[in-house]
Amino acid sequence: MNDRPHVVVTVGPDGAVSAETRGVHGDRCLDYVAVLEDLLAARAVHSAYTADHTRAGVDLRQEEHDVDRA
Repeated sequence: MNDRPHVVVTVGPDGAVSAETRGVHGDRCLDYVAVLEDLLAARAVHSAYTADHTRAGVDLRQEEHDVDRA
C-alpha cells in the first residue's frame, strides 16, 4: 500500500481514540505517541509494540569502488 511511515487513527462510537503506526521501525514510534497526545490533549492509556518495532529500517546507500584485478 504505502511505504512511507504513517499513523492510522480510529475513533470508536464511544469516543475512544486508538492509533497505530505503520512503517515506523524501532523506538521512533514513541515520538508519534507524544505528538498524538499533544494534538488530542490526552494521555495514552494503553500501548503496545507492533511487528514493525523489531523490524530493522532499511538505509539504502550506493557505493562505487575501483578494483584492480591482476
